[in-house]
Amino acid sequence: MNKVVHFEIPYDDQARAQKFYQEVFGWQITKFPEMDYYLATTTQSDENMRPKESGAINGGLLPKDPTGSAPVLVIDVPSVDEHLKKIEGLGGKTIMPKIQVGDFGLYARVADTEGNIIGIWQTLKQC
Repeated sequence: MNKVVHFEIPYDDQARAQKFYQEVFGWQITKFPEMDYYLATTTQSDENMRPKESGAINGGLLPKDPTGSAPVLVIDVPSVDEHLKKIEGLGGKTIMPKIQVGDFGLYARVADTEGNIIGIWQTLKQC
């Protein structure tokens, strides 16, 4: 069973979105180096942003784009390539092809059969 491990919230105005989530929910928002991406720490986490509390997840904020104008759930998979084949074989579509995120993992966005966009993530390196 693959689990939800991350979420992404798109924004039009980074400062406004950051202020909202920090002040409403108390999240810590920090810029991810060399990317237009902001990590959202929602729960006590270790130095690698892994939640200390079972069942809790952290996420990120990023600019809206054609592959993500609404919040996206990210699901951990053992192989992005194999899951892209499964998704397309069952009527889903690849919305954003696989990319590598540093040494950490591989990421793609897909649409399910209902048009919902989700992310799939394959860890390459345990931090």
